[in-house]
Amino acid sequence: MTNHYYSEKPELAHDFVEWDFELKGNRFHFVTDSGVFSRNTVDYGSRVLVEAFEETNLPAGPILDVGCGYGPIGLSLQKATGRLVEMIDINQRAVELAQRNAERNQITQVKIHQSNIYQDLQAAPYAAIVSNPPIRAGKTVVHEILTGAFDHLLAEGSLTVVIQKKQGAPSAKKKMMEVFGNCETVSKDKGYYILRSVKN
Repeated sequence: MTNHYYSEKPELAHDFVEWDFELKGNRFHFVTDSGVFSRNTVDYGSRVLVEAFEETNLPAGPILDVGCGYGPIGLSLQKATGRLVEMIDINQRAVELAQRNAERNQITQVKIHQSNIYQDLQAAPYAAIVSNPPIRAGKTVVHEILTGAFDHLLAEGSLTVVIQKKQGAPSAKKKMMEVFGNCETVSKDKGYYILRSVKN
């Protein structure tokens, strides 16, 4: 269990790689490592989530990226929106990489730190919470991310997540409907569903 990307301290030997990637019209230089999710490129689900994220109707306030990994979602949304973005992950190695990637891309309006889901938040409440949840950590963890978001959002704030249909998008949508009373399928792309609920 200790070597999954959702482990607190992966024990794999370091194997750093560096590469460039464009998200929401901005080019980023990332460094990644063994023991983190999608180390060789920004995974397709995260790309779809970033492109689908919409801040037009959001209240003023920060964004929270739950399960930030080495940082592609949170860093790209900070650059695109200019908002403060808090980025959390249980994986200490991922957090350190995200901090390095913020520095190398000269992004300062971020708070990046270790947290097991919502246990240790620094900038709550949020205008938006985004997540590409760790499906392999199990349904309980994923649904904890979905249900826990409500209490940490501002009024009119949104929760936006990406989940593949075959990995539980229908049950995630049902859970978000239960919690928020609404859930919109913002987009579908190659089996990836972008689901959004608003705290009314």
